[in-house]
Amino acid sequence: MTEGPTHGTWEPAPAARWEDAFLSGNGRHGTLVFGDPHHDQVIVTHHTLVRPNGSDTRPPRLAAGLPALQDRLLAGDLTAAEGFTDGRPLQWVQPFHPAFRIRLERAEDAVRGYRRSVDFTTGVVRAACTGWTSRVFVSRADDVIVQHVTGPGLSVDIALDHRLPGAPAGLGIGHGAVLTPDGALLSLRARYPDSDRAFTGVTQVTVTGGTTALVPPGVRIEGAEAVLLLTRVWRHTGELDTIAEGRALRELPPVFDELLDRHLALHRTAYQRVTLDLAADPAERALPGSQLLKRTRSAALLERLFAAGRYHLLSASGLNPPRLTGLWTGDWDTAWSGAFTNDANVNLQTASAAAAALPEVTGALAALIHRQLPDWRDNARAVFGTRGAVAPAHTDGESGHSYHFDREYPLHLWTAGADWLLKPLVDHDETYGTRDPRTAAALAEVALFYEDFLTRTDSDGHLVVVPSYSPENRPANASWGALNAAMDLSAARHALRTAADYHPGTPEADRWRALADRLPPHRINEDGALAEWAWPGLEDSYDHRHLSHLYGVWPLDEITPYDTPALAAAAHRALALRGAENDSAHGHLHHALIAARLRDGDRVAHALGQVLDGDFFHASLMSAHYPKRDVYNADAAHTLPAVLIEMLVQSTPDRLVLLPALPKAYAGGALRGVRTRFGAVLDLTWSPDGEARAVLRPSRTCRIELRTSTGAQPLHLVAGEDHVLTLRAW
Repeated sequence: MTEGPTHGTWEPAPAARWEDAFLSGNGRHGTLVFGDPHHDQVIVTHHTLVRPNGSDTRPPRLAAGLPALQDRLLAGDLTAAEGFTDGRPLQWVQPFHPAFRIRLERAEDAVRGYRRSVDFTTGVVRAACTGWTSRVFVSRADDVIVQHVTGPGLSVDIALDHRLPGAPAGLGIGHGAVLTPDGALLSLRARYPDSDRAFTGVTQVTVTGGTTALVPPGVRIEGAEAVLLLTRVWRHTGELDTIAEGRALRELPPVFDELLDRHLALHRTAYQRVTLDLAADPAERALPGSQLLKRTRSAALLERLFAAGRYHLLSASGLNPPRLTGLWTGDWDTAWSGAFTNDANVNLQTASAAAAALPEVTGALAALIHRQLPDWRDNARAVFGTRGAVAPAHTDGESGHSYHFDREYPLHLWTAGADWLLKPLVDHDETYGTRDPRTAAALAEVALFYEDFLTRTDSDGHLVVVPSYSPENRPANASWGALNAAMDLSAARHALRTAADYHPGTPEADRWRALADRLPPHRINEDGALAEWAWPGLEDSYDHRHLSHLYGVWPLDEITPYDTPALAAAAHRALALRGAENDSAHGHLHHALIAARLRDGDRVAHALGQVLDGDFFHASLMSAHYPKRDVYNADAAHTLPAVLIEMLVQSTPDRLVLLPALPKAYAGGALRGVRTRFGAVLDLTWSPDGEARAVLRPSRTCRIELRTSTGAQPLHLVAGEDHVLTLRAW
């Protein structure tokens, strides 16, 4: 039995489904490991692998018609936006897909003492039984997939196999296998149908002892002591020089432990920064994941899901932030193209990056944004006729153009995306006391867009966001493209004021603040709820999975119980009226994040319960989009750590809120290493008797407001001096 939370998970049998395969990744390459001692397979993925689908990736050129559309909407034609397209049908972004599987076939024998596991602190997926052990990890240091198989008199057939579910019949497949002095070099090239693009995988097989013979398309190894496989994948045009890439693999140390040590310096350091201990039952902590998932009210389950969520989020983040499926899939038919969906999913999955001390995640998001910023400029010019930048609602990681839209999903009209995507970058700067010049430049481009776009006014002289779209909902009495969606108002205000803060003392800053001040206030509807559309006469549609209108509560700090109590009460009423629609995991956890900001621990507990009781998690501890493990999806897995942190600790640059929404079921515990946006590291402990203790280790001197269950008080922090607080948990 373990004395503290378990930083890993295990199963007593191999994975029978790819969804249950244990995961490893370095933010570029990923693996799904089945752990079968006789018919093992390691599915290989890479963030760049998207299938060309012939989509027209240009943003629609609609700017010339925008003034007429605005006139019609302002005049009361609430269906006018339905025709504001260039006539193309709905197009999906290029779908994410797996590369191939590394197959290892051994003769059947009796299996004794089997166990497979994944160690979150190392990223090593291990499977073992008497006479056979396999260890797999994906190196952050060397960007390579490492598999080490050992056993006495090891005999195994190894091949690269592209035949995965949904693989298109027209793939142009080429295999390569050559013997080398220390083993063999395997390659697999797959050219996409009707495309000049392909992907190629290369595996260096290094054998200790025994013999190696070619058995096309792979090799047969007999009587070996150990086999080391090093694998990389590339997406490319033309042909890849596999001999040169094999040579590069052979230049890596051919020793598993040496490769692992190089990786741990990056992975373990990041993973161990933050831990959560809910004083769980040691016997439950020792259970395999599939058994623990059945104990939906177990503190040990939340501990393990918190740990797994941070592990998977870190492992999926590098070249890009996580996709809808993180970095993993075993099927070419990925739901919603396995895209980066920017109108909730990417945003929720990366929500814990600053507080959970994962700057690697923020860096991955920043990398995607900065690569695509030129495309965001194209969107602003083509759709709106403006300067500046507008983010797309969906991207495959290559194109940042807005081309995924139709009548019911006019995503090309959504203007709030850039602010939401840039918010974690701003949080990072606040947390570490920096001002990234790239973030400052991107914010300025968003502000320039609003300068050109916000030109229409209402009868009171307020600016009007028109057209305006609230993802992915519509007013009960109007079409999807409307006016003054609450999210758009909050995003425009925040973007303009944040851009001004990043450019102090400039004429632009003064203009941007003045523009923000001319936006209208939020509207409270006849139900006492914050209206999803501030435009008079637009009626709310309550049963929906998205909570876009409460953007001002979370992730922004525009609406709080402390500064804007009336609006916070209206937001709470809106949250209470919101339905779950199709039971999407992201909807439940988005609900929980907003409830935590509004200090409603019971509502947080209910939302968590919907996910834990709904059978959303696979044995891998990766999650699904719908209940009963329907549609592999990383939203719940990656968002849950953010929910658990927000219910315990919230911060702004000038405020700390402790234990705002602690569910009664978790009466004792400890959260250690969390980062605050005023530059302090925080350790928080609380006990069933209601006593709590917080230790703050500030990196810079500041004055903040402390909020606890007993009220507010000022707090002066001095850089380098620990500050200890005692408080009541409730």
